[in-house]
Amino acid sequence: MATPLTDQEKRKQISIRGIVGVENVAELKKGFNRHLHFTLVKDRNIATPRDYYFALAHTVRDHLVGRWIRTQQFYYEADPKRVYYLSLEFYMGRTLQNTMINLGLQNACDEAIYQLGLDMEELEEMEEDAGLGNGGLGRLAACFLDSMATLGLAAYGYGIRYEYGIFNQKIRDGWQVEEADDWLRHGNPWEKARPEYMLPVHFYGRVEETKDGPKWVDTQVVLAMPYDTPIPGYMNNTVNTMRLWSARAPNDFNLRDFNVGDYIQAVLDRNLAENISRVLYPNDNFFEGKELRLKQEYFVVAATLQDIIRRFKTTKKGGPGRTSFESFPDKVAIQLNDTHPAMAIPELMRIFVDIEKLDWDTAWDLTKRTFAYTNHTVLPEALERWPVELMENLLPRHLQIIYQINQMSLIEEDGCKRVNMAHLCIVGSHAVNGVAEIHSNIIKSDVFRDFSELEPDKFQNKTNGITPRRWLLLCNPGLAELIAEVIGEDYVKDLSQLRRLNDFVEDAAFIRDVCKVKQDNKVKFAQFVEKEYRVKINPASMFDVHVKRIHEYKRQLLNCLHIIAMYNRIRKNPNAPFVPRTVIIGGKAAPGYHMAKMIIKLITSVADVVNNDPVVGNKLKVVYLENYRVSLAEKVIPATDLSEQISTAGTEASGTGNMKFMLNGALTIGTLDGANVEMAEEAGQENLFIFGMTVEDVAEMDKKGYDAMTYYKTIPELKQVMDQITSGFFCPKNPDLFKDLTNMLFKHDRFKVFADFEDYLKCQEKVNNLYQNPKEWTKMVIRNIAATGKFSSDRTITEYATEVWGVEPTDLKIPAPNEPREAIEETAPGL
Repeated sequence: MATPLTDQEKRKQISIRGIVGVENVAELKKGFNRHLHFTLVKDRNIATPRDYYFALAHTVRDHLVGRWIRTQQFYYEADPKRVYYLSLEFYMGRTLQNTMINLGLQNACDEAIYQLGLDMEELEEMEEDAGLGNGGLGRLAACFLDSMATLGLAAYGYGIRYEYGIFNQKIRDGWQVEEADDWLRHGNPWEKARPEYMLPVHFYGRVEETKDGPKWVDTQVVLAMPYDTPIPGYMNNTVNTMRLWSARAPNDFNLRDFNVGDYIQAVLDRNLAENISRVLYPNDNFFEGKELRLKQEYFVVAATLQDIIRRFKTTKKGGPGRTSFESFPDKVAIQLNDTHPAMAIPELMRIFVDIEKLDWDTAWDLTKRTFAYTNHTVLPEALERWPVELMENLLPRHLQIIYQINQMSLIEEDGCKRVNMAHLCIVGSHAVNGVAEIHSNIIKSDVFRDFSELEPDKFQNKTNGITPRRWLLLCNPGLAELIAEVIGEDYVKDLSQLRRLNDFVEDAAFIRDVCKVKQDNKVKFAQFVEKEYRVKINPASMFDVHVKRIHEYKRQLLNCLHIIAMYNRIRKNPNAPFVPRTVIIGGKAAPGYHMAKMIIKLITSVADVVNNDPVVGNKLKVVYLENYRVSLAEKVIPATDLSEQISTAGTEASGTGNMKFMLNGALTIGTLDGANVEMAEEAGQENLFIFGMTVEDVAEMDKKGYDAMTYYKTIPELKQVMDQITSGFFCPKNPDLFKDLTNMLFKHDRFKVFADFEDYLKCQEKVNNLYQNPKEWTKMVIRNIAATGKFSSDRTITEYATEVWGVEPTDLKIPAPNEPREAIEETAPGL
């Protein structure tokens, strides 16, 4: 049962969570009961928690819809330049609480639900995560949508409405097992189907040369059905749109190819078309050259570009509609989130040249001025290179256009011919950016050096950011309100104001309050772990957390070797003082990634030994978080003391988990990789625990060769750890179980785990020493929180807006639905 707000709390009415007004609460209760009645639950006694969740979701959505319509009307009338963010992934998580916060309804909803005798947390837990992404890239896209709406940009997210999102992970006997993520099985109250904007997308066929130019004929058509989700800005009445496409077979799909006797089979074969939006490919930083994946990539861009051009032509200011494309780049900015939507470049060229009949040079100039490209990785296995043969079959006209664009060889000739999609993005865009300073430098000096030397002004950096609405207000209200008490609430829209917390680093009362918030979060998370995993953890222990996709480059293995080393130290000297630690690891491995799955099995096997050893007791516990996802991140991040960001230098493009932990009062142990470098610059390197090789060290080692055996022979603790794994100490029933893993570490470890082992252990000793002094630890925590201003996605999006898209953020507050419309006079068509 939720506790009611005290009179003092109501008086405080901190606006970051909204005002509790009697009218608000009464209106919300009335809406809730009305929607509960609509769900055919006449008797509240038989209503389920899910019925209550849907009633609340629809009540909150009612407050969105008027603002949504008004925002789109405003854009129609003002005709601003529009920004289109194209991404194959949007890892949105849950929507209810985020919407309540951005509309300023959180406190009023909490009170209304309490007065109705219900538990708000229980209702929020009923919502399925929209798991339409794998990890960082998709979550970044979600944070960006929040910031674009908060900054008042006329922006749209475009992607695919996958029927099945990222798989649900079960850990059975220590192994990862995948289950389908049927996230839509109970319906989705936040989306609206828009069949009136359904569009055709073409595949296969052939190119016919006609007197009017090339013509793509005999194609197979799939329909793209849009589903719109409202994206509210923070307290500004702006509600933007995320439009996700779902594949539908046309009514005549394949029927013409069958005799009457094959009618049933013909209808069944409609699935072939609808499979396009069936499932998200569960790969992170790995290219899988499957035809279905290329179909997904073209499907989303073909539908989106038709929609963009329809909206461009439908304008109030330009009379019946624009007929000239001269102003296209002045009215349209398209951001390609990695290479997945790269086919948008030849597709826009096809539309301009084949359909709108522009000459090639004009079309190419307009295309380049419209597109910008974000690169997200330097790992070679992640870079998309599509076989020419596959593209020729699926998209024959586009391959012709790519051949015509072919500068600096978009086509790689070694082995089977392939189209390098990153090269296509670079030549077809006016701006190319990496996602952290160090990453942007690597792509300029190494990965895309030839292009960078040819067009140096094209290359930029846009360091990633996170939205403080979800990653502080929503997940850590105690800390959010504590900060608001000392520096005011304006920091929510201007995170740079957190610098003012430096004035409180020596303030005993503030130190005590920050400490208490962290401890409360740890107690709450410990209760969650005990309930979910039947593991009792000590909230007074250091919570050492490593949560992200499981990948060799992220080096969960290095963390695991440290756990074993700590275990050995306790066993060797049980009575020696030891800083109690709970190591929490979580993340999903791509289903076909054998080594990542072995890493999970090793961690869970080590956990079984450590957690059941009476000599260890409560000094060390290891927990593997099953099915790590956005809603679980919201629970663990606020409870974390130590954030593990330990990738090999030069492999993590940026990271955003590192920023979330920093904002929520965790200290970072990490290498100088990705955004860690800038975090150290902002906070001062002395306020992070930095260890290991630099990018230059790694390059030097690559030149002379990395010899794992040298470290094994000269570091006794490492030798002991590896001997235990090799001998079957952690899996006595199957001593050879980890042979592939140890073989990799000794013979072909691209990410040089052993090279950083000794320095990592020394750095962990520094962590232990500081943790034993809670006051000094908390001072460092405050300095870190004060330095996170740069890592707001509002700052990132402001940079994209002004330096790439040519638009300006605005503080304009669109009139709420209950206020006069003023300039907004008529319903805008086609938004």
